Amino acid sequence: MIHHSVFFCIFAQIMKQEQQPTQMTEGRMTIWSLLKNILPFVLPYRWLIVVTLVLTLVGSLMAQVNAVVLDRAVDAINALIQQPGGFVWRDAMRILTIITIVLLGKEVVGAVVTFFQRYYGERMRILVSRDLSLRVVNRILSFRMAFFTSEGNETGKLQSRIDRGIMSLSNTVNNFFIEILPLFTSAILALILMFAANVFVGMVALCIVPLYFWVTYIQAARMKGGRRGIFGGHQAVSQGILNILESIAVIKSFNREQIEADRQSTIQQQMTGLQLNIRRQSYLFNGLKSFLEQIGTVLIIILTAYLVLIGYPDMTIGKIMYHVMLFANVSAPIRQLHRIYDDMNDALIYAEGFFGILQAKGEIEASGHHRPEKVEGTFELQGVDFTYSNGTQALHDVTMRIESGKITALVGLSGAGKSTIVNLLDKFYEAQRGSIKLDGVELKDWDTEWLREHVGLVLQKNHIFSGTIEENIRYGAPQATHDDVVRAARQASIYDQIMQLPHGFETDALQLSGGQQQRIAIARMFIKNPPIIFLDEPTASLDAIATEQIKSSIDAIKQGRTVIIISHNIGQIIDADQIYVLQQGRVVQSGTPQEVYQQGGVYKDIFDASARSMNVDKIASTMK
Repeated sequence: MIHHSVFFCIFAQIMKQEQQPTQMTEGRMTIWSLLKNILPFVLPYRWLIVVTLVLTLVGSLMAQVNAVVLDRAVDAINALIQQPGGFVWRDAMRILTIITIVLLGKEVVGAVVTFFQRYYGERMRILVSRDLSLRVVNRILSFRMAFFTSEGNETGKLQSRIDRGIMSLSNTVNNFFIEILPLFTSAILALILMFAANVFVGMVALCIVPLYFWVTYIQAARMKGGRRGIFGGHQAVSQGILNILESIAVIKSFNREQIEADRQSTIQQQMTGLQLNIRRQSYLFNGLKSFLEQIGTVLIIILTAYLVLIGYPDMTIGKIMYHVMLFANVSAPIRQLHRIYDDMNDALIYAEGFFGILQAKGEIEASGHHRPEKVEGTFELQGVDFTYSNGTQALHDVTMRIESGKITALVGLSGAGKSTIVNLLDKFYEAQRGSIKLDGVELKDWDTEWLREHVGLVLQKNHIFSGTIEENIRYGAPQATHDDVVRAARQASIYDQIMQLPHGFETDALQLSGGQQQRIAIARMFIKNPPIIFLDEPTASLDAIATEQIKSSIDAIKQGRTVIIISHNIGQIIDADQIYVLQQGRVVQSGTPQEVYQQGGVYKDIFDASARSMNVDKIASTMK
């Protein structure tokens, strides 16, 4: 039992915290909203719920057997001992045999019930966890690109929100059906039996429980802000580690290991302070709750002993043990809640981030219904403005026409808005103002999936998936045959290098060099064979020979297609039918390469600078 001075110290600390205002943000997750959000994932498994509830009821009844047996056994043995002339061993053995059979039978039934209860409860947790994972993956895949570039939605933070959300929510299901539900069912049955035996003893037990939960409520209010801070810290840690892994070459090349270590140390120190503060408060409140539980037990013993001494009807020595054991069943949830409480409050915090993803409004990628049999590929942009979520306006009143079957080059210095235009044309983003049409139909009215099936996109840095080379190339056309894959590899000038590898097309694509991976991405575009092609610095990471090989392949596939190319390579730009020159998000020049060069300005500066950087004069003299 906790010493009284410790209790008053704890109580004073709580009262001190009680005077401090607790700031609660509107829209925060509560127990009821948490259960409401989880319910749709649990209801498909109604039969598991029914089985669990039946097993819970049986298990709760079994939990009261010890108290009943002890009550009857103590009174029977006491009566046997008080018989004139002493007790008869035959009668004693009969009592012991009955006790043994009942208690062992109860343990056998209890073990079977507990096994199936935990199995079905764990089965539900696993199924719900699977459904949560699938739902959030499908949801994320439906989001527009702006969601992933918004502040707070960095890759590491999203991963932390998803992983911890699924873990905490599945644990909530486990806690409810395997831990909380059986405990509280047993507590309610025990409380009913206490009232049935003696209303005064039942009232004492009933008064202790609300006090305990009142303290628990205060604890939740005090610690919720700290838990939210810890959750944010976990996201920062995940994002920081991801940044280190992605930037390890740069970090080592600049000898900045210590700087990154110090940055992580600062985050961890902040996390440590929050965690220690949460633990301190938790132990203070848990100490008070343990004290209340012990006070309840003491009061039950004193009251039942007093009733026995005054000869209260039906109150025997056995009833003392009976009520003490029943109160132990009533207080069992109190003891277990010391552990379950932390899980539930973590679930409240993590559920906010997880369901924030599932319930994100305005983030679903828009899609129309226009699905023409043939896509010509004529784009028209009229007065287009676009601003990223961080407030940076990338395009200002952009107007241009991209002709079907022709090559259009977007030229400009870095940050001019070239890639933003490609992102708009592929419906990764939506313009805030202006009109974008494809073949005379507003782009927003096009079926997004249909549009992208007819667009090939090659970026400066393309993502290679974990898997074989063949799987990565076939990603552009899942129905393609091996011969199609080989043909695409030849077009991308990567076939010979693939065949030199020990496992050929079955080689892990992530083991390839950066230039080889770039050609795999280009082969992926070749196998798709779309009528519209977007090329954003497609040969930036390739050597001169590979660049020439890829240029020849791209020149071949350009025929009869709409091609939009972004490149600083004048050899690719000069082949364009039309050039649009952008500067700070505005179109400042347009026309054929020759016409725009003669106009002077930005394009001429870029062209001349490129020629000088290549030492064109020396190259020409060398080739003579």
